[in-house]
Amino acid sequence: MSRFDELGGGLRNRRAIAWPAVPRESVESFGATVSGAVTAGWRIVSLFGMPEGNDQTCLVAVLADDVRGELGATSTLVGERYPALTPACPQANPFEREIAEQCGVVPEGHPWLKPLRRHPEDHLPPGRRSRPLDREAYPFFQIAGDEVHEVAVGPVHAGVIEPGHFRFQAHGEEVLFLEIVLGYQHRGVERLLERPDRERGVLVAESIAGDTVVGHAEAYCGATEALARSRKTPRGQSVRGIALELERLANHLGDLGAIAGDVAFQPAAAYLGRMRGECLNSLMTLSGNRYGRGLLRPGGAAFDVTEAMAAEICDRLERLRQEVAPVLALMFESGSVQARLEGVGVVSRSACIERGFVGPVTRACDLARDVRHDHPWGIFRFAHVPMATMWAGDVLARAVVRRLEIERSLEFTIEQLQALPKGPAVAACGPLERNELAVAMVEGWRGEIVHVVITDDSGRVRRHKVVDPSFHNWAALALAMPGNEISDFPLCNKSFNLSYAGHDL
Repeated sequence: MSRFDELGGGLRNRRAIAWPAVPRESVESFGATVSGAVTAGWRIVSLFGMPEGNDQTCLVAVLADDVRGELGATSTLVGERYPALTPACPQANPFEREIAEQCGVVPEGHPWLKPLRRHPEDHLPPGRRSRPLDREAYPFFQIAGDEVHEVAVGPVHAGVIEPGHFRFQAHGEEVLFLEIVLGYQHRGVERLLERPDRERGVLVAESIAGDTVVGHAEAYCGATEALARSRKTPRGQSVRGIALELERLANHLGDLGAIAGDVAFQPAAAYLGRMRGECLNSLMTLSGNRYGRGLLRPGGAAFDVTEAMAAEICDRLERLRQEVAPVLALMFESGSVQARLEGVGVVSRSACIERGFVGPVTRACDLARDVRHDHPWGIFRFAHVPMATMWAGDVLARAVVRRLEIERSLEFTIEQLQALPKGPAVAACGPLERNELAVAMVEGWRGEIVHVVITDDSGRVRRHKVVDPSFHNWAALALAMPGNEISDFPLCNKSFNLSYAGHDL
C-alpha cells in the first residue's frame, strides 16, 4: 500500500471534494507521495501549478487507481525551484515541462527540460529574460556520425493539417531518433476557461480539438455539474453517451480509411471514408451540425431526441453495421495489408505503464485502460461497452483495436437509441460550490480526457486544467519510430492520429 492510499478524501470521477481537504505536503513529501503512488500502481492524470501569492506556486497532483476506480489529490507550495519528480517518475515529464512554462518554476534535475509549447521565459517581461525571444532556437537532440543525417518535416505540411515539426536522426532509411516539436497552436485555452461566463466556457471547450467536440464538452460539463451538484436526467445521460460513441465511430472509421489509403488499399479507403460520413450525419441529426457542437450543455443535452430522429439514426447505424463488416474483413484479411501493418511502430506495454500513455495506444499493448470501465460516469455506469484489447503494440494492433471498438460502439449506440428513457433531456445547473475541487474524466476516441476545476471563496473558477489524450501520447509516437524506416512515418503517425491543437491548448 502506498502513502497515496491515505489521501484524496473520497475523490471520484465527477464527485467534488472540499479544496481544504486536499493535503498540503512539504515539497519532499509531495514528491515521495506521487512517485510512491505511481510505483504502487496509481498513475498521474493531471499535475499542474497555480499562483498562491507571495511569489509561490501551488503544485497539485491528481492520480488515479484504475483497479479500484478511485482518484486522489495532493498539493505542495514551491518557490522558484523544486526537486523534479521526473527522474523517479517518468510520467511527470510533460507535466513538469508545462509547469515550467506556465508558472516560471524550475524543476531542478529534470532530464529533458525543453520547451513543450513555448520557452519557459516567454511569460516573463523582457527585463527578466536571460535571452531574447526566439521561437526558432530550439535545442534539437543530435546523433553524431559521418553517415547520420537529419530529415526535417514541418511545421508546415502539405494538405489540410495542423502545424507540427518532426526532426528525424537517420542512418540511411532507418530512423535512429525522432524529436517532435509542437506549440504552434497554443491559444491560451485554460485562461479562457477560467472566465466567469459559463455559456462561453462550453464553447471554448468544444473548440479545444475540432474532432473531439463531444469529448471535451462532456468533460467540461461533468466538472461543472459536479461543482454545482447538478443531477442529470437519465435521458440526458443517454443522449450524451450516444453522441460520444457517434464521435468515436466517425473518427475510428476515418482513421482506418486513412490507414488503408496509406498502404494503397483503395477499396477500404473509399468505403470507410463514405461510412464516416454516415456517423457525422447522425451527429448532425442530433445537433444540427456534423461535429456535435451545441448539443452538450451543463445539466444535460440542449436538444432532445424525438422518436422519429431516434428511428432515423438507428436505421442508418443498422445499415452501417451490415455494410462495414465485409469492408473491414476485406481489409484485415488481405495478406498485403497485414504484411504492411504488422511489426511497424511498436510501442511496448512497459513503456505505456512507465510513461502513462492512454487510449487505444495502451489497449493495443494488452493494457486494459478505459475510463468507461475504470471510472464510469453517466450512462456508462449502467450500460457496458466491452473493452477491446490487442497485444502486439504495432500499427496492426492499433488498427484492430479500432475495428473492435467500431463493432462494439455500433451495438451500444443502437441499443441506447432503441431504449431511450422517458423524461426531459436537461436539468437545472446552478452556481458552483465554493472552495472545491472536481475532476471530470471522459474516454474520448483518442483516449482519456481530463478537466480539473478548482473554485475560490466566491464560487468562481480559480483554476481549470485540461489534459487531452494527445498530451500523453505524442511521446508514444516518438518512441514508436526508431528502428523503422522514414517511409513508415506517415503510416505510423496515422495509426496514432494525435491532435496538435489538443496538445497545444
